[in-house]
Amino acid sequence: MDLSPSRTDASTSPSARALWPAFLLTALAFAAAVSAPNVDAQAVTPRPGQQVVLVTGSTSGLGREVARRLAATGAFVIVHGRNRERGMKVVEAIESEGIGNARFYAVDLASFEQVREFGETILRDYDRLDVLVNNAGFGRAPDERMVTEDGHELRFQVNHLSHFLLTRMWLPRLRESAPSRIVNVSSGAQQPIDFDDVMIENDFSGGRAYAQSKLAQIMFTIDLAEELEGADVIVNSLHPATYMDTGMVRRAGLTPRATVGEGADAVMQLITSSDIGSGGYFNRLRPARANAQAYDEEARNKLRELSEELTRGR
Repeated sequence: MDLSPSRTDASTSPSARALWPAFLLTALAFAAAVSAPNVDAQAVTPRPGQQVVLVTGSTSGLGREVARRLAATGAFVIVHGRNRERGMKVVEAIESEGIGNARFYAVDLASFEQVREFGETILRDYDRLDVLVNNAGFGRAPDERMVTEDGHELRFQVNHLSHFLLTRMWLPRLRESAPSRIVNVSSGAQQPIDFDDVMIENDFSGGRAYAQSKLAQIMFTIDLAEELEGADVIVNSLHPATYMDTGMVRRAGLTPRATVGEGADAVMQLITSSDIGSGGYFNRLRPARANAQAYDEEARNKLRELSEELTRGR
C-alpha cells in the first residue's frame, strides 16, 4: 500500500500537506503493532476497576476453558500461547460473549528472552494483576530429551523455570493488587528432583522429566506461600483432573478419563473460593498430599537457589 499523498493532494491542499505526515506516522505505528512478536494488533485495555487475570497456555484445553470462565465474570483476560491464530480465536470468542474482554500475547516459554520481554510488557501495559494462572506446560510426549536455546531440559524450563521467572517479575504487581490469587497447575504425576542431575542427562524419559517439573511447581508454591504470608496473595497448586481430554493427553497416547470442564472447576475453586488457605496442593477439588520432597525444606531451598541462578540475568 502506498501511504504517500497524491501529487494533486500535495500541490493543491495545504491542509492535506500538513496532515499526511501525522497520518503516515499513525499508519507506521499500526504496522509495527501488527508485526510485533507479542501483542495482537487490536489492542484493548481494561476498563477502570476491571479485574485483570492472566492465564498462561490459554489457547487450548484447560487454559482456554479457564480463560473463558474468567471472562464470563467480567474480567479482562490476558490470553497467552505460542500460536497467534489460535490465540486470536480465543480473544474473539471472549469478546463475542460481550461480558469480559481479552488481549493475546504470543510468547514461547522455551525462550528466556521472550519470557523476560513478556514479563516487562505486562508490567508496562497493566497497572494491576488480580489473578495469575500458571497453566502452560509441555507433556511427557515425545519421549526424547530436548534442550532449549538457553541450554536447559525443555520440560524443566517451560513447566517450572519460565513460570518461576514470570511470577517473580509480577509479584510486586500482584501484591499491589491484593487480594489476589496465584494458581500453579501441576499434576498428580510427581517424581523427586535429582539435584545431581536436574536436567536429566542420564536415564532420561519424558515421563520422568514431566513429573520432576511438576513437583518443582508444587515446591515453588509452598515456598511462595510462606514468603507471601500476610500479604493477602493466596497461592496454591493442584492436579486439576486425571487424563483430561486435551491434546497433551492424546499426544501421550492416553485415553481421556475426565473433561476439561472438570479440570476448570478445580482451578476456578482455587481462584474464587473464600475458604481456601495458601500453600496447599489439591487433587481436583480436595486438599491432598504431594510427593514427600515437596515438604522437605532443604530440598525447596535447593530448588529456589537453583531457579534463581538459572533465571538470573535472563
